Amino acid sequence: MTWRVSFAAVLVAVAGAAALAAPAAADSLRIAYVDPLSGGAASVGEDGLRHFRYIADQFNAKGGVLGMRVEIVPYDDKLNPQESLVQVQKAIDAGIRIITQGNGSSVAAAIEDFVAKYNDRNPGKEMIYLNYAAVDPALTNEKCSYWHFRWDANSDVKMEALTNYMQSRESIKKVYLINQDYSFGQAVRAEAVKMLKEKRPDLQIVGDELHPLQKVTDFAPYIAKIRASGADSVITGNWGQDFALLVKAAADAGLQVDWYTYYAAGVGGPTAIKQANLKDRVFEITEGVANDPYAPAQETEKAFRAKLNQSNHYPRAFNQMEMLLKAIEQTKSTDPRKIAQALEGMKLAVLNGGEGFMRSDDHQFFQPMYVAVFGPRNPVQPFDEESTDWGWKTVARIDTENTMVPSSCQMAHPS
Repeated sequence: MTWRVSFAAVLVAVAGAAALAAPAAADSLRIAYVDPLSGGAASVGEDGLRHFRYIADQFNAKGGVLGMRVEIVPYDDKLNPQESLVQVQKAIDAGIRIITQGNGSSVAAAIEDFVAKYNDRNPGKEMIYLNYAAVDPALTNEKCSYWHFRWDANSDVKMEALTNYMQSRESIKKVYLINQDYSFGQAVRAEAVKMLKEKRPDLQIVGDELHPLQKVTDFAPYIAKIRASGADSVITGNWGQDFALLVKAAADAGLQVDWYTYYAAGVGGPTAIKQANLKDRVFEITEGVANDPYAPAQETEKAFRAKLNQSNHYPRAFNQMEMLLKAIEQTKSTDPRKIAQALEGMKLAVLNGGEGFMRSDDHQFFQPMYVAVFGPRNPVQPFDEESTDWGWKTVARIDTENTMVPSSCQMAHPS
């Protein structure tokens, strides 16, 4: 379901709901983290918050930025587009001009639109929206905005990589699609159908299912349909509990198929995969694999796990924060206008190796991508996931120049 939120209606809601907070301290760079911190997606939102606070702590240990401490301020959007805008307004009222969000493309679309309209109405008081995980292609195509920057690869880029890998696997004959019923899930299914027909016209798509976002507690009926279809492989963009519960239901039914995923590595995913005994049968498209032998990334992973006792699920959050602070240091300013100018076209040696860059045309970040599979570790793989003694290993790498897709963005720059 696509959410449409009236800007005027949101202002009315904000007027009744948002309380003014104290202005930001002069010695603190405050960044609003707007994501679900309650409800079915809370585990994902809390996971992202831990990442951003860890990264802020690392910067602060080195002196912060321009003499300021970096502070991450959480706001609970409950995975609801209209509630997210109430929370964004609260951040504005608190004097915060940098927003980051990632979970839920419907939420992202609402925030992107809100920020653009707010900035038009408030020249000289602009804010900037940094997107670390919402991957609906529309956000950097027809809905693109100068004030929005995205560090995760969009779903079309990810599907291109996944289907290129699937194209080479002749054992795949029948595929079932199951995705969350909102803009991102709909984009995943559409591109999967299109790309599989182009690359594997011999392959049958034997099911195409959409289900409510973060509301299904028992996926057994869906698993029964997958089994009845005769599918040997499943493509899903499900994340959070929608992935973990889907795989749990597959385990309960004894369903053994291959899974091609976007977010299998998220909280609860590895445990569900191990319990389902899906050895080397779950694949994920990602921007980094912990067990790749790239020393700087492995050092970061080791320190992150030692501090938080969990995996680094968001290398892109590290890349995003690195570029934000680089932009602030280059411009010697926290003005969103100057930050946006500095980010356009910026290049970065990314956390997991190789170079990425922020495309000026649409504010989409491009970087090397990987297809990884989950299974028992071999002796040279240092990291397991969620104490399963299983880990991710790379089966394909896509260089930055081969991840790029065209954009229809017609971006208006501020005068």
